[in-house]
Amino acid sequence: MKKTLPLSLLLIFLISGFSSFGQNNPELGSWYMYFGNFRFRESPWAIHGEIQYRNHNIVGDLEQLLIRTGLQYNLKDGSASFTLGYGNITTQPPGESTVSVPESRIYQEAILRQKVSKVGIMHRFRYEQRWVESSPFRSRFRYALFLNVPLNSKSLSEKGSWYLQLYDELFINGEKLDGLVEYFDRNRLYGGLGYRIQSQLAVQVGFMEQKTNRFSKNQLQFSVFHQLYSGK
Repeated sequence: MKKTLPLSLLLIFLISGFSSFGQNNPELGSWYMYFGNFRFRESPWAIHGEIQYRNHNIVGDLEQLLIRTGLQYNLKDGSASFTLGYGNITTQPPGESTVSVPESRIYQEAILRQKVSKVGIMHRFRYEQRWVESSPFRSRFRYALFLNVPLNSKSLSEKGSWYLQLYDELFINGEKLDGLVEYFDRNRLYGGLGYRIQSQLAVQVGFMEQKTNRFSKNQLQFSVFHQLYSGK
């Protein structure tokens, strides 16, 4: 409890401190995210689930609600995992508009993991098939490079570990739609600070810059990572 109290106070301070600033700053948004992974013991299979609540500002103006799940296969040595999944996304414009655009998405994903000294490196390859209401079918290729740097321990999985996470993700559209969609979709650059509350539970606070051909916007990110196991 003593170890987690400073972290809780830090999170409360960050959220409340940025809230008043973000309400009047259209260039700053926020994402609140939960990532869960349900592992079957003695089995390579797992179920992935996530919920992302994305705001145009800090609180109160929904940009996207993203719900994603998938069936995952993990290699025994932990060096790679493969996922087939589905996502449901609801997008809204800024302001008090009640107009929303639903999207259904199927995705295939491969994650490769390696370690250089204490630094964890992860490559994520994702291919998406997207059905957006009132729009033609779309597909999209995504590649992300993650770096996880432990600060006070040798392993990120140790309870009480602080770590830095850096990543860059590139999005490329599979089709070009004149006047609507270019091949380059967007790029996301992120840096964050994480803390492992338990071996299976971590929280993270970070800052992301997202760029497209039409806009650039900064996002605060608040994330929870949770791993569960079946059986004993």
